[in-house]
Amino acid sequence: MTNPIKSVHLTNYYHKNSGGISTAYNDLLAAAERHQRFVSLIVPGEKDEIEQINDFAKIYYLKAPNSPIFDKRYRIILPWQFLPNDSKVRQILLQEKPDLVEVCDKYSLSLVAAMIRKDKFSQLGRPMLVNLVCERMDDNLRAYVTKSNFGKWFSQKFISYYNFLLYDFHIANSEYTASEFAESLNANQKGCFLDFCRKFFRASKIAETERVFVCPCGVNFEYFAQDRKSDAVKKGMRQKAGIPPDSIVLLYAGRISPEKNIGLLLDLMKVLAQDERRDFRLLVAGGGPKTDWLRSETERLIPNKIIQLGHLDKETLAKYYANADVFVHPNPHEPFGIGPLEAMAARVPVVAPNSGGILSYANAENAWLCEPNGENFATAIREIIENEELRESKIEKAFDTAKANSRERSTDFIFATYDKLFADFRNRKQLFVEDLTKI
Repeated sequence: MTNPIKSVHLTNYYHKNSGGISTAYNDLLAAAERHQRFVSLIVPGEKDEIEQINDFAKIYYLKAPNSPIFDKRYRIILPWQFLPNDSKVRQILLQEKPDLVEVCDKYSLSLVAAMIRKDKFSQLGRPMLVNLVCERMDDNLRAYVTKSNFGKWFSQKFISYYNFLLYDFHIANSEYTASEFAESLNANQKGCFLDFCRKFFRASKIAETERVFVCPCGVNFEYFAQDRKSDAVKKGMRQKAGIPPDSIVLLYAGRISPEKNIGLLLDLMKVLAQDERRDFRLLVAGGGPKTDWLRSETERLIPNKIIQLGHLDKETLAKYYANADVFVHPNPHEPFGIGPLEAMAARVPVVAPNSGGILSYANAENAWLCEPNGENFATAIREIIENEELRESKIEKAFDTAKANSRERSTDFIFATYDKLFADFRNRKQLFVEDLTKI
């Protein structure tokens, strides 16, 4: 293609101060200038405004209410903000005239894809529709709604009869995240209702296996790999947290929310609190709906062992990574996990569950992976402290892993994937679009 394709991306999972999805989109916007291709992002905000990131990238903020459930720091663009003919979303799409529309949201914003597929945006034409998948629905239902089998059953029905049918292609951030499609489609391969849904949504006739791709996220390696080890920072960390100067400092950076398995942090520190030889303290950087719960349970069970720092700016977080003794990541169902990669770049040993999307890059050679419970995590942390040779070996391998998973490599790969998919979309358009006159 002589001219790079133009893309518009929509998501409700964007927060200026946190989140792996926010980081991934910020990296994509920054890379737009390097690739000289136009990229626009539509996200919820406090008010309607446009932020010009560079000559090729911009963010459209649409005034939207705070989420009534889950994490209330996030806002949600609701259907009535894009269903009407004069909606802001419609105006932006008609102004941008993208070749590719990408939606990162299984719920509210997925209706944008449904409307385009049903030709309710006729002036827009028929751009390629991509679903960016950054989490598993069954994991979210397990964390927020029910731990019963109903959650998995419902998510598989939702994906098979609705979500998968809306898009020409699906791009997941890890094999773990992508595997939910195969599980759902295998469980719902045929049936009259499925046939009805395929016809109603004018679903693609391309085989499912040709429509799911994996594009891993990347870390800002050059930034986090800078040598920030400092006795002054180590001292300052302990003073700010109000802990003894000889304490072993563990660090968790991420959302304090149910899907992150925050309870494991409490279980871990309950075990380490019984250690009579060393004083372990856990610093928690971030916020979320379980902030108050973690604080009250800490004070009730292990006072002063877990210290919450709130949101840290990027530079402070990088300094804390580099000067912590161990980074702990508790989520066994992590879709990808940018935090552990940042820690690896900062040369801090990582302890994490032996499951989930983190296995895209973490292994026994570069991290301590174990069953997600307090005893196993504590055993791994003690080994890190006591076995210097093993610790240094894994740190070096982890550093190389982070370097190989840079954000530059990640964004290069996803842009190349967009181009590959768009070429397929144009070459086999009769299998993607029901009526060729509407392209």
